[in-house]
Amino acid sequence: MVFIPCFSLLVFKPCSFVFLFCVFCVRHFIFKHTKTTMTTYKIQKSDDQWRAELNAKGAEPLAFDVTRHESTERAFTGKYADNKQAGIYSCICCGKPLFDASSKFDSGTGWPSFYKPLAADAVGEKVDGILFMKRTEVHCADCGAHMGHVFPDGPAPTGLRYCMNSASLDFKPA
Repeated sequence: MVFIPCFSLLVFKPCSFVFLFCVFCVRHFIFKHTKTTMTTYKIQKSDDQWRAELNAKGAEPLAFDVTRHESTERAFTGKYADNKQAGIYSCICCGKPLFDASSKFDSGTGWPSFYKPLAADAVGEKVDGILFMKRTEVHCADCGAHMGHVFPDGPAPTGLRYCMNSASLDFKPA
């Protein structure tokens, strides 16, 4: 009796991981290679222009893929995940102020998390669900840079958790 549950863990856990990995890869491929809707933003630049601008700013190499191609940095690797300083978090691409450090909280997820944006028009949102996942993407309202996602499991007063990529943010201390 004990052998069967242990065996099933060995058989089904790796298969579950492989299935989830395949779902993620297919989802990533579809998003990277198909854009069904185009939104016009105040600031429009080509990929080459964004790449050059981010390089000139000294942004980390991952910043381009995160902001322009909706990639995600690994949890607990971002430079702002544990930042406790007072200040303003802005879009790394265009400099638009997005979040005040006073709304930042430790979500335990490994990404900088905020319970509200600096202003109602600071960020835009769109549902990016595909396959079996439905999430709400957060992007810079001015240039469309991908920031992260918002989830309905945050603290009061909003109940929201804006889970952002450090690579998409710039921080100016107060």
